[in-house]
Amino acid sequence: MPHQQNIYLDNNATTQVDERVLETMLPYFTDLYANSTSQHIAGLTVNEAIENSAWQVADLINADAEEIIFTSGATEAINLAIKGLADQERKHIVTIQTEHKAVLETCQFMENNGFEVSYLPVQRDGLLDLTLFSKAITDKTLVFIGMLSNNETGVIQNINKISKLLKSKNVFFMCDATQAVGKIPIDVKVSGIDLLTLSAHKFYAPKGVGALYISAKAKLKLIAQMTGGGQQRKLRSGTLNVPGIIGLGKAAEIAVNELEKDSNRINLLRNKLESGLLQFEGSFVNGNTANRIYNTTNICFPGLNSEQLIMALGNISVSNGSSCSAVTSEPSHVLKAMGLSDEDALSSIRFSLGRFTTEEEIDITVERVLSLARQLVLPQRR
Repeated sequence: MPHQQNIYLDNNATTQVDERVLETMLPYFTDLYANSTSQHIAGLTVNEAIENSAWQVADLINADAEEIIFTSGATEAINLAIKGLADQERKHIVTIQTEHKAVLETCQFMENNGFEVSYLPVQRDGLLDLTLFSKAITDKTLVFIGMLSNNETGVIQNINKISKLLKSKNVFFMCDATQAVGKIPIDVKVSGIDLLTLSAHKFYAPKGVGALYISAKAKLKLIAQMTGGGQQRKLRSGTLNVPGIIGLGKAAEIAVNELEKDSNRINLLRNKLESGLLQFEGSFVNGNTANRIYNTTNICFPGLNSEQLIMALGNISVSNGSSCSAVTSEPSHVLKAMGLSDEDALSSIRFSLGRFTTEEEIDITVERVLSLARQLVLPQRR
């Protein structure tokens, strides 16, 4: 039996490390291994590289280097942003039902510690009803937490309109931009974002490193959640993951230079994939197709068990929900919040393309998915 090439279409779960990123990281495992807080020449040299990475990440979102705190990933950044912003006077948090579990479970933690949390529903297309959102903000609201691009559907919320209202009410805006950073232009100043979270492994850098952007306004309120050596302006103690941070910085630099080229090419491939897969009878796209990120399509194949198809595809990697919830067989909370039935949610598959996806891989995927889906569709839906 001939060897089948692996086709990876699960880039929203994680991405392949770009060779240029890896090449930049390697010296920091061998020659440049000093602790970045040591005061000798070797340590100061590494610290200078860390500062350069902070500038590279800041440049990607139009921030300043001193506004960037490095973390172990987006989940830690989310925990620091939400728990660290705790305020004794304003004890109301507003978020969206379709947020990542890292946000939802941290909000639940806050509820267990005396905060009131409003979980706003979305419309059928995954977009927030801005009228409903406006009514949810009160004089007791501390922060609104909203994802920029949804990890399962790619739907992009209108954060500029959201931030305008929040600013008028003096409410903090925390944006989980994990799926958007490095893929679409982001300007924290224009968008009025106070706290922004990101993870390196979502845009061709290694796992285990991320960052939190903290505006000057938010910094006045933020309380460290990890204490110890007082690193990173006493906001996040602990020895820094130097190779990872160097890789994150390089990935940010590449994204600044190649974002337009990547987005144009990947968008064409995503559209080709989507139009091909929609040949399946009764299939439809989950989420707003006009306001979504260019690399993602989430398609419902009615009557199909998505887990069966994923297993049958073998060498083609796709998913039926968030990678952080992959161990469960429950319907996606995102799709359920958008009004899908359990059956349709469990018949939906996310395809997320990346920098290394080829047109040949798209052609093979369309052919394989359609062939297998038609074989596996439940008898009563044939």
